[in-house]
Amino acid sequence: MTVLALVELDGAEPADASLRALTLARGLGDPSVAAVVFADSANVPTSALAGYGVTDAYVIEPGSLHGYAPQAWARALAGLATETGTTAVLAAGTDRGHEVLAHLGAITGLPMAANCTHVTPDGGQTHRLVRHRWAGLLLEDAVLEAPLALVTVATDSVAAVPTETPADIQLHVHKPELAEADLVVRAVESLAGAGGASLATARVVVGGGRGVGGPDGFAPLEELAGLLGGVVGVSRVVTSEGWRPHKQQVGQTGTKITPELYLACGISGAIQHIAGCAGAKHIIAINTDPGAPILAHADYAVIGDLHQVVPALAAALREGNKEG
Repeated sequence: MTVLALVELDGAEPADASLRALTLARGLGDPSVAAVVFADSANVPTSALAGYGVTDAYVIEPGSLHGYAPQAWARALAGLATETGTTAVLAAGTDRGHEVLAHLGAITGLPMAANCTHVTPDGGQTHRLVRHRWAGLLLEDAVLEAPLALVTVATDSVAAVPTETPADIQLHVHKPELAEADLVVRAVESLAGAGGASLATARVVVGGGRGVGGPDGFAPLEELAGLLGGVVGVSRVVTSEGWRPHKQQVGQTGTKITPELYLACGISGAIQHIAGCAGAKHIIAINTDPGAPILAHADYAVIGDLHQVVPALAAALREGNKEG
């Protein structure tokens, strides 16, 4: 059996959410795990993929498909699934993972199961699933009946576990057969954003809430995120006030994040926000209120004014970079 896994990149490495999807893919019986990467072949992190059990990496280079085009990506996956005799296609439960597999479902006419935490082949053309519903408040047991299982993996419930022995990996450059209609919707990333991680895949997220004070107050957070190699996230009240776009919202009605570090600045920590950041490995809260709910979920807390603490952190990082 072969399982295809869509792998998103965070800079030069596989995104953490994709490593979680690869870990789940290895558990589907005894499959051969193949990664699908949309990048230049010279930039495919083969050693990292081999460490997570990938035996084959199919690369769609920019010359064949430039930028992010969800329907075209899905078309490429459909072609590879037929070519390799795939039994399942997996992706991380990120914005792109959900969107591409939804398009793949539309192309193939097959159902797609989102935010799965366990997937077990049940013989024939069925898979038993456990998946998140209601933003993870409910776990649903389900059976997926399809000749090709289409699954996204909940980003905050499957640990990324490398194999004990890295696989021998082969690299294949794949040129998908695309129709003109597949490229009608396409996002061509600017140079400034080409290397940046998305909110769902970032290893560091600097979050800002009401305590930031307004749109102009996010400049120090942007600088700090840049120094840490991360991205900025926000609470729901920030988007409600129109200070930042919804795509940056962390929470039940926004994006669920799984970074190594979440630095929450001026965020009180409503239950909807905690539902979105609970998957972070480490949470540091900066808040003037020692009774803020987020402190109960934080590994470390700084009781102080973020307008003083954040610039001080940025200055220390800049000084450290000079010395390094």
